[in-house]
Amino acid sequence: MENEVLLIAVGALAGGFVNGLAGFGTALFALGFFLQALPPTQAVALSVVMSVFNGIPGLWVVRHSALKYPRRSLRFLLPAIIGIPMGTAALGVVDPYLLQLLIAGFMMLYGTFFLMRGSLPQFDRSTPVADGLVGFAGGLMGGLAGLSGALPAMWCALRPWPRHETRAVLQPFSVVILLITGGVLAWRGAYTSDMLPGMIVGVGVAGVSAQLGIFVFKRLSDTAFRWVLVGLMLVSGTVLMIRTLV
Repeated sequence: MENEVLLIAVGALAGGFVNGLAGFGTALFALGFFLQALPPTQAVALSVVMSVFNGIPGLWVVRHSALKYPRRSLRFLLPAIIGIPMGTAALGVVDPYLLQLLIAGFMMLYGTFFLMRGSLPQFDRSTPVADGLVGFAGGLMGGLAGLSGALPAMWCALRPWPRHETRAVLQPFSVVILLITGGVLAWRGAYTSDMLPGMIVGVGVAGVSAQLGIFVFKRLSDTAFRWVLVGLMLVSGTVLMIRTLV
């Protein structure tokens, strides 16, 4: 039990910090640890609770940009809601080993994507159909593994938006999708009494580390913000991949 709580605390520390920094990413950084302590459904359920609790304070940080561009968020959010039940249904049969590989692969893909960002095309025109498809995929991944923000973040990186505008799309998207996902998981009985100690530790540790992430976010330039994310994703994804395979 002590080892399980320690794994949850370490995952919460990493996931909370990144959520505070980027407005998403709790599951990307935390699930690799949670899956070593909990079954897949409970591990995802815990990461969803943490994401929602940590994401709400971040909404205040980007409230002005979010209110200025509400249609951007809705183009992603509405199709995502359709994908959530599909993802939660798949969660019930997924193998934890494959889920860890999926998360590690996403992290490595994310970091590589941003390294290539300078040579990738930039879109400054409206693309509502593509936004909706990306949102749907984000909802699907949110229901499956709490990874609601990964694909939308990659897509938003192709936009010439400053970090506050990018986060103004990702933060509300992640909070709403994961709040709905948490409700679906609760309805399916994912939250049990034996999860309570780990949940208290996870939410508490993640809450503190999220505030540290927000503190760092406010002091980074747009360029530094992107490179911090690149480094975190590549290193963490590589370590998780190696640990899972070995």
